[in-house]
Amino acid sequence: MGIFGRKDSTETETAAPSAVNPELAALTGEYTIDPAHSTLGFTARHAMVTNVKGKFLDFNGTLHLDGSDPAKSTASIDAKMDSIDTGSADRDGHLKSADFFKIEEFPTMTFRSTSAESLGGDDYRITGDLEILGTTKPLTIDLEFNGAAKDPFGNERVGFEGKAEILRSEWGLSWNAALETGGVLVSDKIKLNFDISAIKNA
Repeated sequence: MGIFGRKDSTETETAAPSAVNPELAALTGEYTIDPAHSTLGFTARHAMVTNVKGKFLDFNGTLHLDGSDPAKSTASIDAKMDSIDTGSADRDGHLKSADFFKIEEFPTMTFRSTSAESLGGDDYRITGDLEILGTTKPLTIDLEFNGAAKDPFGNERVGFEGKAEILRSEWGLSWNAALETGGVLVSDKIKLNFDISAIKNA
């Protein structure tokens, strides 16, 4: 049984029904993502041979967790595109330009969930709308619940790790350069990764 108290689908029909675990039900509530202890990152293949990793330094978001029915859980995230960081000032500048994110015209990337489900154990899936460059398309994120704890400052925290993949061209991010040896400079497929720590609202 995972965070939301839903029984694993592999359990038999004859298993006696059990009440929602009070400890899990207590996690129900509204949460604010803690950017200082969270990562909103991505990985792209560069020149066909290596990976370039980056992240957004300025973002915020909220979660609603339902301790008895994961389908009622929701998530919302906003990231400032000018906070992109790949460890190279020149590359970051190019990403912010009209070739890629056009940050003056489209300063924010947003995600708004539309559905959520339990996959059994600590695994969950959330689907929503990802908006980049004014284009909105569905995105499915697989999540693993890392646990819940009270930190030394009295905050009740929950943690999740997530991953997803997109084709950047579907959001209008189509800039590229051909390589002399064949292939292209930047992969179309982008891997997204999330490491989220969220604090329960008072």
